[in-house]
Amino acid sequence: MNLQGRNFLIVVTLAAAVATPALGQTAAPAAGPAAGAAQSAASIPDFSGIWAHPSLGFESPLSGPGPVRNKSRTPAGASNFNSLVGDYSNPILKPQAAEVVKKRGEISLSGLAFPDPDNQCMYEPVPYIFWNFEIQILQRPDKITMLYNHDHEFRGVRMNRPHPAQVTPSAHGDSVGHYEGDTLVIDTVGVKVGRYTMIDRFGTPYTEALHVVERYRLLDYDRAKEAQERGQKEWPAVPAYPVDPDYKGKGLQLEFTVEDEGVFAMPWSATITYRRALRAYWDERVCAENIQGYYAAQNYYSDKDAKVPTADKPDF
Repeated sequence: MNLQGRNFLIVVTLAAAVATPALGQTAAPAAGPAAGAAQSAASIPDFSGIWAHPSLGFESPLSGPGPVRNKSRTPAGASNFNSLVGDYSNPILKPQAAEVVKKRGEISLSGLAFPDPDNQCMYEPVPYIFWNFEIQILQRPDKITMLYNHDHEFRGVRMNRPHPAQVTPSAHGDSVGHYEGDTLVIDTVGVKVGRYTMIDRFGTPYTEALHVVERYRLLDYDRAKEAQERGQKEWPAVPAYPVDPDYKGKGLQLEFTVEDEGVFAMPWSATITYRRALRAYWDERVCAENIQGYYAAQNYYSDKDAKVPTADKPDF
């Protein structure tokens, strides 16, 4: 079965063209200036507007180890979204994590799909959520709000504040931020682990020791265009989320670093490059628990519990 069906929005789009600490874990200290040492408003970069990243996966890191890649390739050599088979031999993975990635890849190769946060209409953890085609960043002195176009998800980032001494895990984790010159730095811990949560589209797992640092900065037009085009050689562009071809201003690049000693043998990094979106508004995109309405094919998921429970006969 064509695995594009795992996400009904993507089906429509392409047709037009992955040892847990106890709850209340101890937080990692946030890097950056202490509370009260906020950067002056005049020097804060302006990230306003809708930014488009019209492809599905993470881009290569600026340097050092990178994320899990797809073993399944298209005839042109790009990642094949219809067959998500993570490269479990990537040295960033510890053996138990590599086994999880391998098993989920085998499910994809069988023609089924493993449940993930997207196709289950769940809140998407960091950094999985970075796949979103479009984002907005709403900046206030004391808080940053990150908006994602898919299912109206959003994250709140407290500015110039530390993590609490004890963090209660939550869907998006506890995020604190600060500016370092022209760069917005966001530090996230306390991302909740659930049955179908994962780091990426390949099902790479994580534990509640996960620590993600994001760095957002503006790029000159030529550099942003080149980086986005380079990334689309791995994850082809999705035509329904175009960038504005007439906008020659700066782009936006996210560089993020992931650490989780329960899963990864080393820290690794990746990038996401955005350019100004052609659209000037958010579409309403709602994902509800009635996944059988979105994914009508029988026996599509590898996990029977991923489907909405139904009775064999009426109980009335």
